[in-house]
Amino acid sequence: MLKLPPYKNEPFTDFGDPANAQAYRDALTKVRARLGETYPLIIGGERIHTEETLESLNPSNHAEVVGRTAKATVEHAEKALAVAWQAYESWKTWDMDARARILIRAAALLRRRKHEFSALMSLEAGKNWAEADADTAEAIDFLEYYARQSMKYALPGETADFPGEENRLHYIPLGVGVSISPWNFPLAIFAGMLAAPIVVGNTVIAKPAEDTGVIAAWFAELLEEAGLPAGVLTFLPGLGEEVGDYLVRHPQTRFVTFTGSRQVGLLINQHAATHQKGQKWIKRAVLEMGGKDALIVDETADLDEAAQAAVQSAFGFAGQKCSAMSRLIVVDAVYDALVEKVVARTETLTVGPGEENANVTPLVNQESFEKVSRYLEIGRQEGKLRAGGSADGSKGYFVQPTVFVDVDPQARIAQEEIFGPVVAVIRARDFDHALQIANGTEYGLTGGVFSKDRARLEKARREFEVGNLYLNRKITGALVGVQPFGGYNMSGTDSKAGGPDYLTNFLQLKTVTERF
Repeated sequence: MLKLPPYKNEPFTDFGDPANAQAYRDALTKVRARLGETYPLIIGGERIHTEETLESLNPSNHAEVVGRTAKATVEHAEKALAVAWQAYESWKTWDMDARARILIRAAALLRRRKHEFSALMSLEAGKNWAEADADTAEAIDFLEYYARQSMKYALPGETADFPGEENRLHYIPLGVGVSISPWNFPLAIFAGMLAAPIVVGNTVIAKPAEDTGVIAAWFAELLEEAGLPAGVLTFLPGLGEEVGDYLVRHPQTRFVTFTGSRQVGLLINQHAATHQKGQKWIKRAVLEMGGKDALIVDETADLDEAAQAAVQSAFGFAGQKCSAMSRLIVVDAVYDALVEKVVARTETLTVGPGEENANVTPLVNQESFEKVSRYLEIGRQEGKLRAGGSADGSKGYFVQPTVFVDVDPQARIAQEEIFGPVVAVIRARDFDHALQIANGTEYGLTGGVFSKDRARLEKARREFEVGNLYLNRKITGALVGVQPFGGYNMSGTDSKAGGPDYLTNFLQLKTVTERF
């Protein structure tokens, strides 16, 4: 069995070191030299170019084309399924440690090109240096962590002895799955959603987000370089409503992994649950569908620490994280004082391109910009504007970090996922009322509490309805293997990516008994 050193998270880059900052600038220059390239579909190792392509634009300058990917059709999807099932017949027979070595090799290759991949995300997704660096580090973590976790399933599971018999409980892969990944973590989530099912013997058809197809193409090529056999991964960029929907419904699809909006996630769940003619299994759906995340601050909290955590949680990557804080719930006794601190910190943030390492970077595309702009108008009707509130899409999709105060808990900006740099501040009578407000949405992804009261912290542990709860720290930045990530209620299936049981989503059990 593969012997590896203990798992450790990939360290983040210290950009305060001038050498690291220069290395990142050099990587940006290198990546810029490749802008405008076109990336084909990859089906069974074959590169397929199509007449129609999907353009990936720089959200900081939407006149600039970062690159293009081929645009798959349903005919390509049909071919992809046939190729993936053919590859599965061989891939499922590989030893677990042989498959894990490919992930370890991929992690090593990505580590050597870390700044290059991160720089591409600064241009394609608009991430600033730290956000992009963390994304790449998380992708490395997923590869390293799942390689190690797979070793648990290389041997039979636990069974009791019975005289005269041999009994074995075997973990076996499911087959061919479809991965539909988001644009906000275009490398980390794309990589993690592939690595987990692949390492335990499945084959995967990957449909990346249309806005970030280039970084996905780079990673697909890296897996090939790491030794992944042709057909184990199919790179199939295309429109979700066409190729994605076709694959989700197809009777030959065994499982679906999805990260994205509640609306699309529920539709995928519905379609995956509908039996199709010729389908011989119940499809599995692993879904992560966003949140309306809250941070509670009570009168015992350190208000400076709480304000810093709130601003970091709300405005990192312009609030385009499913874990981002969009509701700040503050008890009455310290409400006004905390609001002043949050507003003051918010007003110091710079807005600009990720390439220039601004604090608050652009939204990903025109659709997101228009959506968040509409919520700015709704917020003016539902609360009092204390910071930000303006948007400028003339060159890039920029929205100021925005704080609305005195918002009713049932207001739209307090209930609906905005996915932008917009915070609703809500006044609570006391801690119990704050917890009631926090639980008053249909989501359950992340949440946090700032308090020095042990009884309140313990009550939050029991009663705060979220999959990831953070006490006295920011509510974003979950680390693979440290904070297994995933929510429940309308936030998803709580599958806990980066956790010790995640690989079981892609395995089934077979008991074999032989009497002698």
